[in-house]
Amino acid sequence: MTGETSSLENLDELYEAIILDHYRNPRNTDPVDNPDIDVEATNPFCGDEVRIQISLEDESVSAISVRGRGCAISQSSGSLLAELIEGKDRHEAVAIIGQVRRLMKGDELSESELDALGDLDALSGVRKFPVRIKCALLSWAALEDALEELEDKLAARR
Repeated sequence: MTGETSSLENLDELYEAIILDHYRNPRNTDPVDNPDIDVEATNPFCGDEVRIQISLEDESVSAISVRGRGCAISQSSGSLLAELIEGKDRHEAVAIIGQVRRLMKGDELSESELDALGDLDALSGVRKFPVRIKCALLSWAALEDALEELEDKLAARR
């Protein structure tokens, strides 16, 4: 076995460990009191479900809850989303959603973009299984829909 093969296997094991940790110990699952955003999404192909609640303060995410049920990929992705989005403003969240979509498509991301995504890079292996990409993107698509809805509400108030 070559050193390069061993390194790739170690990376796969690390990514698998991150995904399983977030699946078994999801972050930010406590409901948010009086959320500004409350959205549910379902993947009709497999039945994965996610509910995202967010409170905003000065347009930044002050509290977030992501919970649901489904496969390890969809639920860990939601947990990773909760960790990554907390404290970000709406515009940063939209940019991150775009980066996650690009990651799942296999587009090249810069080193700084990958650093900003943190442990979310663990989901990059999902690309090997195209049918599972929808699982990884379920919570991100729900967040994107929720942010668009929020933007419409804010625009209507202006």
